[in-house]
This record gives sequence, C-alpha cells and structure tokens, in this order.
Amino acid sequence: MSKLATDVRLIGGLLFAHILLFFCYQESPVVFWYLYTATSLFLISIAIISENIDDQLSIASYLSFGVISGLLLYGVFWIGNFVVELGNLRYLSNQIAELYNAYSPTMAWHFALLILIIIPGEEIFWRGFVQKRLYQYFSNPTFIILLSAVFYSLPLLYAQNLVLLLAGLVCGIIWSSLYHWKRSIPLVIISHLVFDLLLLKILPLQ
Repeated sequence: MSKLATDVRLIGGLLFAHILLFFCYQESPVVFWYLYTATSLFLISIAIISENIDDQLSIASYLSFGVISGLLLYGVFWIGNFVVELGNLRYLSNQIAELYNAYSPTMAWHFALLILIIIPGEEIFWRGFVQKRLYQYFSNPTFIILLSAVFYSLPLLYAQNLVLLLAGLVCGIIWSSLYHWKRSIPLVIISHLVFDLLLLKILPLQ
C-alpha cells in the first residue's frame, strides 16, 4: 500500500479524474457533453502515456464476448428497473428519470462522441490504466477488481444520484472482471458500447 501511495502517475491520474468529473457534473446538461468529452480525451492521454493498451484476443473473440456481456449486463439493469417499478419504489424511479433527463444523449453528435471518445476513454483509463496499475501493488484478483470498481464509481458521487452511483459500481465490477479475465481493452469497450446503446437508445428503461 505504501508503494501505491508513491505512484505519482496513478494518484495524479485519479486526482485529475475527480477534479474534472466534479466540474462535469456541476455544470448544466447543456455543456455536459463538451466537458465530459474533453475530460475523456485528457484521461486517455494520461493512460496512453503511462501504460500499453492490452489486446490479447482476436477480433472475433472480443466482439463475441463483448456483445454477449453487454447484453447480459443490460438484462441485469432491466430486471433491476422491473423490481423498482413492481415495488413502486418512487425515489429510485425518480432518480432513474432524472438521469435520463439530464445525461441521456439526444443528438447525433452526442452518440458520435459517446461511441468514438467517451466509452473508449473510460475503459482505456479505468481498466487499461488504473486497474492495470493496481496489479503492480496487489496480488488478490478479487480485491483488485473491487478496488478498481470503487475507483471507477466514486466520481459519480458528484452527480448526487444514488442510482448512478450503484449503476457505476455494478458496471465497474463487471467490466473490471472482464478485463481481469481476458486482458482485452477492445472487449470491455465493446461490452460498454453495447450496454450503453441498449440502455440509452435502443431499449431505454424509461
């Protein structure tokens, strides 16, 4: 743990991520997409400078694993939303609605940024840099996966939305597990992409 505390690139990267994402979630939804895209580009640059991008699977393998895992993850969220509606949990239902209203992409260029920059950027930084760096300091895979997921979800606190925080933690655990299993950034990017497109465009929960 003491060696981790002296990893200037990792600690600095996490600090920059928190500062930039804090401002992203404090600004109005009108400028959110501009700020989040700029943040993603900055975090990508930190990751690429610091680590090599892992890609240990063939195209067919990472596409198939990515699509299947993205579909399954969407299914988990669909079940969660069904439980919320069945239980008439208005607080959680309202928070889901708030997320769609505030952060759901509505224009073609939103989706272009999401697909080309934001989703790849999140995976390259949080899995390809942060999680990969954690392997240098810890040997327990379960602990690394959980710690990586916590790091990924913590900045979502700035959105002040419990559902988003829980969603980030669940997604973080799944994508960190996939990365640990296959060591493929393209795989987790495809999984993230399939999940987001289903959730935000093809079959939104609300």
